[in-house]
Amino acid sequence: MNGTPGAPGAPAYAELRARLDTLTTEAFRPELAGIDRLPTLDIARAMNTEDAAVPAAVAAELPKIAAAVDAVAARMARGGRLVYAGAGTAGRLGVLDASECPPTFNTDPADVVGLIAGGPAAMSTAVEGAEDSAELAAADLTALGLTAEDTVVGISASGRTPYAVGAVEFARTRGALTVGLSCNAGSALAAAAEHGIEVVTGPELLTGSTRLKAGTAQKLVLNMLSTITMIRLGKTYGNLMVDVRATNDKLRARSRRIVALATDAPDEEIEAALTATGGEVKPAILVVLGGVDAQTAADLLTTTAGHLRPALTLALSATR
Repeated sequence: MNGTPGAPGAPAYAELRARLDTLTTEAFRPELAGIDRLPTLDIARAMNTEDAAVPAAVAAELPKIAAAVDAVAARMARGGRLVYAGAGTAGRLGVLDASECPPTFNTDPADVVGLIAGGPAAMSTAVEGAEDSAELAAADLTALGLTAEDTVVGISASGRTPYAVGAVEFARTRGALTVGLSCNAGSALAAAAEHGIEVVTGPELLTGSTRLKAGTAQKLVLNMLSTITMIRLGKTYGNLMVDVRATNDKLRARSRRIVALATDAPDEEIEAALTATGGEVKPAILVVLGGVDAQTAADLLTTTAGHLRPALTLALSATR
């Protein structure tokens, strides 16, 4: 028998190695073969130089990223969800981005969801074989009750991880919007998705360690997908996070500062507006700038689907 019980045999390993040899993220850098002998500062400089190339690689994909954002925002405006699906580092980055949306943009935790192959335990411990299962991705999405209004973003540095590719392929059978984010050109993931984003970051400082440049690139793109989508959904007023959820003292202080920056009102007026709106920043700004009461502010924001600028226009036109 070849290998351990249940493990791929020699031919399967040979095929896998041949595939890895074609991926730029897996390429060996002979000029870095002696990196372990360098002074620490030189290694840090080498890493910093490598990292500096990532923003340019992301910039090359900006038109595709923007197109994906517009498509995601349109679905979410109709009540759809944004679902990230990945394995290992890619999956953890998706879970991280999803978990930051409720406190930052006051979204329901069910609106932006991160799925990682192997489930929550895989956030800290590798789950054997989970990333190799397209069927597991389909089961995870089925458990979510995936609909045609949802968006599934498959994330994989290699662009070939079965869990991520399987998630996108299953999502398409359900009519959901699909985005494939990878760090290799000509990837199976991008080919499977309606919106393929391939941020080619090249070989890593440590051969195959895609938590480095590839992981940084994925984080930058996910930042854009979620942040710009939320801007499009009216979760901001200019560059202010007016839907921030004040769940601790720091965020309560930030809420007051946001209202102050948006209105330039005195502290007493800001406190009164926040008290009247139950600490909600967006209606508090509308109370101050629009000269309306808290209930009217809430009604206007309902009319404008939560977008503050048009709500403010309606408030001001009513008082003229």
